[in-house]
Amino acid sequence: MRAKIVRLALVFVLIGATLLSGCQAPGTDTEGTEGTGTGGARRVVVGTMVTEDLLPLWAAEQDGILTGDDFIVEIQVFQSAQELSTAIAAGEIDFAMTDPLVAANLTAGGTPVTLEWVTLGATPAQGRFGIMASPESGITSLKDLAGVPIGVGSNTMLEYVMDSVLIDAGVPVNQIKKEEIKKIPVRYEMMASNQVAAAVLPATMLYLGESSGMVLIADDTKGKNLSQSVMVSRSAFTETPEGQEALAFVKQAWDTSAAQINKNPESYRALLVEKCSLPDPIADSYPVSDYPLAQRPGAETLDPLLAWMEEKGYLEQPLSYDPKTGEFRKDETTGN
Repeated sequence: MRAKIVRLALVFVLIGATLLSGCQAPGTDTEGTEGTGTGGARRVVVGTMVTEDLLPLWAAEQDGILTGDDFIVEIQVFQSAQELSTAIAAGEIDFAMTDPLVAANLTAGGTPVTLEWVTLGATPAQGRFGIMASPESGITSLKDLAGVPIGVGSNTMLEYVMDSVLIDAGVPVNQIKKEEIKKIPVRYEMMASNQVAAAVLPATMLYLGESSGMVLIADDTKGKNLSQSVMVSRSAFTETPEGQEALAFVKQAWDTSAAQINKNPESYRALLVEKCSLPDPIADSYPVSDYPLAQRPGAETLDPLLAWMEEKGYLEQPLSYDPKTGEFRKDETTGN
């Protein structure tokens, strides 16, 4: 049974690749994506990966409220965070569902983005990340992970969560050992087969693991709010009047659909299973998240993340975050 569950974990990637087969990158100009819809409505593109974090916009698409007199919003699916970042930098998409770490790296790399609202993670209970081990590993607590290689990807929110929970548990920094495994399904498979002692995983993989007897060592659903996903805009687009109008349109669609999902979550289960490629063993039981209405993340969440990125050497120049505008700013006092 466990081998079957492990193989099903790889379905996430395979189905995600299938979803991408019909996607084509749109043409662009300096103010927004080119092309108009029927009746002169402007085409706006939202980029995402296969994730539950975008469910309200997929619901809005299903319910027909992403098409209006002035805008037609298209959702473009990408296979990796790198591909999504490349498309943002190239001006091929106007908005993107990503995380604050990716957004900070984009801004530091010369493509300013603005954090518009939290898609999941307004509270610690929304959208969890965690550390999991197989029963054969003998690991039952965070302290058992001191000096033990843990599967994770560097320069990611998962690595940030891992470092934070281990340090808070009293594991010395010099005893936090990492094994670079970028692909999350491969990371899950190696953990489940005890090829790696533990792995840092997102919510769907944690749930799959729990359903097949894996051991959840810790997650980030209690205590400090460590992880969030965010809707970002390409600043060059939303600095224009048309970009501001498009932002208001997408934000209203988000709020309308988020409220509908929160009111009757089970009515959107089939859409969640389809869009997030949930495998059969968890399709009927995986919880439909409670989604926040559009609000920007606060500095109390972003400031520790930026400090960690600087400490790890992921930022060549320090950044600060302005919660009023949603913008990152380079620290000019460093002399860099």
